[in-house]
Amino acid sequence: MATEVPSSRLLPWVGRSIGLLVLLASVAAAWKVTRVNFEFPRTDDAEVRANLIGIAPHVSGPLVELRVVDNQEVKEGDLLFVIDPRPYQSALDAAEADLNVARSELQAMSNVVASAEAEVKVREAQLAQAADVVRRYEPLLKTQAIEALTVDSARTDERTATAQLEAAQQSLARQQFLLGKTGTYFARIAAAEAAVESARLNVEYCRVVAPFNGRVANLNLAVGRYAQVGQPLFGLLDTRKWYVIANYRETYLKSIRPGAEVDVFLMAYPGRSFRGVVEGVGWAVQTDASVSSGILSESRPDLNWVRLAQRLPVRIVLDPPEPGFPFRMGLTAVTTIRPASAPSSGGH
Repeated sequence: MATEVPSSRLLPWVGRSIGLLVLLASVAAAWKVTRVNFEFPRTDDAEVRANLIGIAPHVSGPLVELRVVDNQEVKEGDLLFVIDPRPYQSALDAAEADLNVARSELQAMSNVVASAEAEVKVREAQLAQAADVVRRYEPLLKTQAIEALTVDSARTDERTATAQLEAAQQSLARQQFLLGKTGTYFARIAAAEAAVESARLNVEYCRVVAPFNGRVANLNLAVGRYAQVGQPLFGLLDTRKWYVIANYRETYLKSIRPGAEVDVFLMAYPGRSFRGVVEGVGWAVQTDASVSSGILSESRPDLNWVRLAQRLPVRIVLDPPEPGFPFRMGLTAVTTIRPASAPSSGGH
């Protein structure tokens, strides 16, 4: 019985020691988890994204050809669909005919100007000849070697030639003005050329091609569908650049820097990681507690006892997908951001 007394006295101390060790271990584990969470921010509120545009025609009309199907992969420049080009081709033909008429009128006016220039030269020669006759007759009149009536007739011819030259010069100036850059003929040709270019563009717009490499999305139409200007017929997913939008709590902002490497895990490919790089952190989010009205923002006068950290979108650009592991828009992702000094896992 003598040996049992010390053992009974030690039991409370052992129990207290074990409890203290458990408490210290819990505090250390909590501190470690908190430190890891802030050094390697992680979230499962993320998804794969890519840019998506609506393919809308520049001209209206019924579809006469449809070269793609839903989810099809296309290359830049591939023909997607064709709108009936016949009315636009007719408009182009009419515009080209109008341009030809304007150019013909311009050529005719050029011929008129050339004729007016020739007329001026003829009148100048006639005036020079009449003036020469007057110069030769006037000295003879003083010696009465010629009759005054003959001299008067020569002077009349000179005045007539002068008047005819002035009339020819005025006609030439008028025709040159009409032919000038500010004249009606050049203005009409410029307008006709613009109409031809516009009609040619409309004909080209009837053939809609892919603006970049991508995949057709949400195609639900058939040949015969009437397409309206500016109204998208289907989407085109830009597969040239993939990224993840990860929503991180605002408490992690100090640990998130543009350029940081990110380990990305996709639920579609268990056990495989992908590399990404932080491109930026969102600067504006819409919250339920604030409403914008006009110039000033309205703040609702209610307060919850529990305040949750706001989540901000972080854009993470992914490396190009590997063969056999294609990305799809909307895939669920889990992301872990690494500090600048931490090496990327690079594992798959």
